[in-house]
Amino acid sequence: TNLGGKIPKGALLVGSPGTGKTLLAKAVAGEAQVPFFSMSGSDFVEMFVGVGASRVRDLFKQAKEKAPCIIFIDEIDAIGRARGRNSMVGGNDERENTLNQLLVEMDGFGTDSGIIIMAATNRADVLDNALLRPGRFDRQIYVDMPDINERNEIFKVHLKPIKLEEGIDINFLAKQTPGFSGADIANLCNEAALIAARKGNESVTKQDFLDAVDRIIGGLEKKNKIITKEEKRAIAFHEAGHATISWLLQHAHPLIKVTIVPRGQSLGAAWYLPEERSITTTEQILDEMCSALGGRAAEKLIFNRISTGALSDLEKVTKQAYAMVSMYGLNDKIGNMSYYDSRGTESFTKPYSEVTARIIDEEVSKLIESQYQ
Repeated sequence: TNLGGKIPKGALLVGSPGTGKTLLAKAVAGEAQVPFFSMSGSDFVEMFVGVGASRVRDLFKQAKEKAPCIIFIDEIDAIGRARGRNSMVGGNDERENTLNQLLVEMDGFGTDSGIIIMAATNRADVLDNALLRPGRFDRQIYVDMPDINERNEIFKVHLKPIKLEEGIDINFLAKQTPGFSGADIANLCNEAALIAARKGNESVTKQDFLDAVDRIIGGLEKKNKIITKEEKRAIAFHEAGHATISWLLQHAHPLIKVTIVPRGQSLGAAWYLPEERSITTTEQILDEMCSALGGRAAEKLIFNRISTGALSDLEKVTKQAYAMVSMYGLNDKIGNMSYYDSRGTESFTKPYSEVTARIIDEEVSKLIESQYQ
């Protein structure tokens, strides 16, 4: 402030569910040593007209009396949605009044400093532009999924209260859980402790953690599910097909486990350890598609017939192929064009013609067929 700068007025925490946005706010509340007001976005919405705007006024009035202080609004998308988009009769008016009051309180005619506003949402794309401008939320902090080093640190926190077996490698656990959020890791540690207690163990072992990962990713184990011998054989060859193809392909994800124990809705699974990469090449996507189709190819080669067991593989492959052709511009015929709708506004119309749609369908079909062959 000696140089004439001002402290940022607001910070918006954006990120996927379970990454720790509300937890960060709790940490700030503990460390800041100033009064901390916490509310949820849905607290402002009420059945009576005018209550939302009135609550915003009351909140800021209290905050001004206690300044300097911090206000935290969780799930701000409940009141901060863009105005005028797909508006319902009557119901939307109340939310817009609440939002307008919030805009005025944050940076309007009679505002003064001393209040810092924090908010959290996992839907920043639906928020009103006026709410996101500098002067209201100066900082947008993106809270990403934790990488391997961050998962390591999160495991250290959640494993403190758990009785562990000697020599459990936390680094190994972090490697086994790519794509897990902080909330997932907390759940995993708890699940492992429950599994150990069920077995009657004195401490939680490495195997308990692996069982917990299986339980969270695959679902509940169903040992008593009735499966005929022929079906078991078909499932075994199907999963072996995935495993063999991914082993032989250069760019496919490394395989860690193949099982034909039914879990959740699946009858068997081949589990991979995805590499944590920020960009993906054409070869990597094609190899992933090829290994996904390996199960059906194995069924065709061994039994000379195919079954409905490849549903999830086909769904995944079709999505990848459409993404390659119409989103990432990785197709020669369509060229360097992307029809990706990042705003989510084109739900009823497509930004391309019927002819292009037909070409996209043909190219996707060719792509999948070439990988299958």
